[in-house]
Amino acid sequence: MDILNREKLKEVLERWKGHPSITDLFDRFDKLQTYTKKKFEKEPKFDLIELETIDVNEDPVRPELSLEFRKSYGRKVFGLKDEQGELAAIMCFAFTNEVPKSVEEMDMLSRDAAMQAVHRAGVQGNIAIAYTVWAKKKGGGKHMVNEVYKMVKQSNHINRLVTLSPLTEMAERFHIKNGAKKLQVNETTQNFEYDITLEDWETALDKAKRFLKIR
Repeated sequence: MDILNREKLKEVLERWKGHPSITDLFDRFDKLQTYTKKKFEKEPKFDLIELETIDVNEDPVRPELSLEFRKSYGRKVFGLKDEQGELAAIMCFAFTNEVPKSVEEMDMLSRDAAMQAVHRAGVQGNIAIAYTVWAKKKGGGKHMVNEVYKMVKQSNHINRLVTLSPLTEMAERFHIKNGAKKLQVNETTQNFEYDITLEDWETALDKAKRFLKIR
C-alpha cells in the first residue's frame, strides 16, 4: 500500500480504529497532547533568592533546626518569589562532598566541606543537600524544585542535587512526582536524587512517561 495515499491511509485507520491496541494508542496520544498543552502554557515567573532570615517555626519538616544552623558552615536558605513579590516556597541547603544519612551526619559533612573550601578559593561541597522544603502558596514546592534544579544545573562546581528527606510517604510522593529517583533508605531518613545531567527534553520526556504511566 502507498502510505502517502491519504484516502487509503484514512480507510485503514477507519478499519482499525476500534481495535484495542489502536484505541489505546489514540487515548495515550490525546493524553500526551493535553499534557503538552498544559506544560507549555504560559507558566508564572519566579525569582530564586537567598534569604537572610526566616521563621523556622513555619518549617513543617525540621522546625527544631535554628536559623543559626541553617546559615552556618556555608549552608543556605533560598526563597521563591512569585510575580506578586511574595514568597511561594522555602528550601534549605547544606553543601557536602558525600551523601549524608542523617541530620547529624549532614552537619558534620557540611562542616568538613566548609573547612576544605577555605583552601579551595571558597568553593564549597559539590553535592547540594536539600534537607527541608515547604510551600507558602499552592504549587510553590513544585516550582521551587524546578528553579533549584535550574540553578544547580548551571553551577560550575555543584554536580549533584540530593535530598535528606523524612521517612514519610508524602516526602516520597513529592520528590518522585517532581522527577527524583529514590537513592537510598536510611534508619531515620531517605535520600532522593534529581539527575542534573539530563537535558531539558529528557526531563520533560521522563515526566510525560510518568504522566502516561509508560515504562
